[in-house]
Amino acid sequence: MKIEHVAIYVRDLEAARDFFVKYLGASSNSGYHNKTTDFRSYFLSFDDGARLEIMTRPQLESCENAVARTGYIHIAFSLGSKEKVDELTARLKADGYEVLSGPRTTGDGYYESCIVGIEGNQIELTV
Repeated sequence: MKIEHVAIYVRDLEAARDFFVKYLGASSNSGYHNKTTDFRSYFLSFDDGARLEIMTRPQLESCENAVARTGYIHIAFSLGSKEKVDELTARLKADGYEVLSGPRTTGDGYYESCIVGIEGNQIELTV
């Protein structure tokens, strides 16, 4: 079995797409729009075949994105080397994104950093 894709609702669909394309090398489809419900989405594809669906619709409810909470907490991207983790973490920080941790080697042996990405969602960068 494999996970086919992960989906996330966002308020600013274009900004979310631009974030994943600019920083994480995603390629985007041309998008989908249901004119009846005004639901819109893009499928973003990554080099290894993983896909992320970003979606929006009118009247989304907001919830606090607390760092420690129940539910899905982050999406992790493997960059292939410690140097790439360091470089992208520094780039995101310079562009104004909050770095929550790292880069560092965790107690279970992962080299990673965690940033607050688009619309307060956590993104883990790892080897």
